[in-house]
Amino acid sequence: MGAKKEISVEIIPMNNSTVLERPMFPFGLSAGFPSPAMDFEEIGIDLNKHIIKHPYSTYFGRVSGDSMKDSGINDGDLLVIDKSIDFVDNKIVVCFIDGEFTLKRFRKDKDGAWLLPSNEKYSPIRVNDENEFIIWGVVTFVIKAF
Repeated sequence: MGAKKEISVEIIPMNNSTVLERPMFPFGLSAGFPSPAMDFEEIGIDLNKHIIKHPYSTYFGRVSGDSMKDSGINDGDLLVIDKSIDFVDNKIVVCFIDGEFTLKRFRKDKDGAWLLPSNEKYSPIRVNDENEFIIWGVVTFVIKAF
């Protein structure tokens, strides 16, 4: 049986000095029955303005591994990570634990703090005083490639 591949995150600094406005459909796209045709009316959208709330504390991260697949985060996905957001229980966070970055759901209970994978192949990690541990940032968006 092969070794399980734990998830890691490659941190990529954000460059917010550019503006790239792209056309956007001005109405919702139906995921059920097709909606009646509308005249295409082009409006612009700059994703920097919509997904990056705190430019100087936002980073990107490339996911490597499959321990968060049941939360919809897969190998190769690009994460938007905000270091300025206060983490709360049950958020998906990028953590630095014992010298490595990892991506997990954070949970705190009466027994302590836990880093929870979203894949039954992996066990929860209990964080204790012996661990070198910080919550580095909160995941705000997942950008997927299809």
